[in-house]
Amino acid sequence: MKKILNCAVIVSALAFSLSCKSGKQAQSSASETLTVLTYNVRNCLGMDNTVNYQRVAKVISKVNADVVAIQELDSATNRSKHLSVLHELAGLTGMIPTYHASIDYQGGKYGIGILSKEKPLHVEGIALPGKEERRSVVVVEMKNYVFACTHFSLTEEDRIKSVALIDELTAKYSKPVLLGGDLNTTPASPVIKAFAKNWNVLSDTTKLTIPANKPTECIDYIMARKQDGYTFNVLQSVVENEPVASDHLPVWIKLSCTRSAKSKR
Repeated sequence: MKKILNCAVIVSALAFSLSCKSGKQAQSSASETLTVLTYNVRNCLGMDNTVNYQRVAKVISKVNADVVAIQELDSATNRSKHLSVLHELAGLTGMIPTYHASIDYQGGKYGIGILSKEKPLHVEGIALPGKEERRSVVVVEMKNYVFACTHFSLTEEDRIKSVALIDELTAKYSKPVLLGGDLNTTPASPVIKAFAKNWNVLSDTTKLTIPANKPTECIDYIMARKQDGYTFNVLQSVVENEPVASDHLPVWIKLSCTRSAKSKR
């Protein structure tokens, strides 16, 4: 057996760890660690019926996530006093905002967004079905991974169709693909079963997420797309105890993604 050599390389943008091993077959693997948060912030309207951007920003900063999926965001609406909620949170957290509108609303837009420590290399978004309200998904491509944020319809038929559309949208990526969002459905539902064909749920679905002050259901999730050559390991899965800032609880995970030597990006 040849001597095993261990080395570590730090990728500063995401504090990624790269472990290198040489052996009989001269194979190597790369392990990347990432903290991911999903949070339906309800425009920062808390359970006390008060809009407080600083309160929500404090929650996000506490988690210190590399990337955050955020749902229910006004941009330049009458309701938000013509402010962009995502950009207000970006300013308070020091993160980079990526906004995607789902509908026109009150003179502005209403939709979803992503906050990230790293500037995206590419952004794309598509509309998703919603009988009561059009929905959407936004995808950002980073140097070492891809992240999607979504907020599903209240109608199961629309949610099932949305799964197929997200599958199609993300199939082209060879990098690890993660998804965070409010799926408006419970873990045993047909929607989560439809996701199971191409995705693994990484967040702990036994931890309930809504309503924030006395949760009774889990409808917020973080997932990883099943891809040859990648293995995901959840190091930590947390639902933050924040009963006031929004009507949803923040859900986050710390994970490692191991890439085999033979996988290609």
